[in-house]
Amino acid sequence: MIARRSLVAAGLLAPALRAWAGAQAEEPITESTLGLLRTAITNDPVEFHRLPQPVFANLEGRLSYLRWLGTMNRRLTTRMDWEQRKDFLQTVWYEARRAALDPALVLGLIQVESNFNKFAVSRACARGFMQVMPFWTRLIASADPAVLFHMQTNLRFGCVILRYYLLDRENGDLFMALGRYNGSRGQPQYPRAVLNAKRVWDWKDNAAS
Repeated sequence: MIARRSLVAAGLLAPALRAWAGAQAEEPITESTLGLLRTAITNDPVEFHRLPQPVFANLEGRLSYLRWLGTMNRRLTTRMDWEQRKDFLQTVWYEARRAALDPALVLGLIQVESNFNKFAVSRACARGFMQVMPFWTRLIASADPAVLFHMQTNLRFGCVILRYYLLDRENGDLFMALGRYNGSRGQPQYPRAVLNAKRVWDWKDNAAS
């Protein structure tokens, strides 16, 4: 049997729950950019009592998603029960794809930021799965920061913010965008941690024709 320590090191078992201590900085943002971010948050409204429903161009797309879901479900077994895993993974896939991000990157970031704890709060008051800072709800949603404990809302904000940092602030430089997301831009520890965690969730559909 593989030692528990080895499984924890590989990211397949969860150590004690905690939230990463970094903090995104509230930086000046032009009104036009804020408008784009608000649109990115609201143009596909979150329904608080209904999961987002993936849409597929063809049957093979749906089958590929189901294979991904099955694989990720097995990798997440030690962290959530089945109903939580299914809802969580469906929402991660939907929001990552909506923001044109790799779901493996989003899962790696969640692992580092909150260790899959929906109610995680960092010392800097970042909240939820993707450890979103409360100031974002004021800037782009006019909402109570408590909404960041809602699964899809948290993932929506986190993916939109990461995409904004990646494309608009860092010109496609993922290493710098991850550092900015964490509030530690230019320091290697956080980007390396996320990219290492991403490897746990990387997936290639070998069954695709």
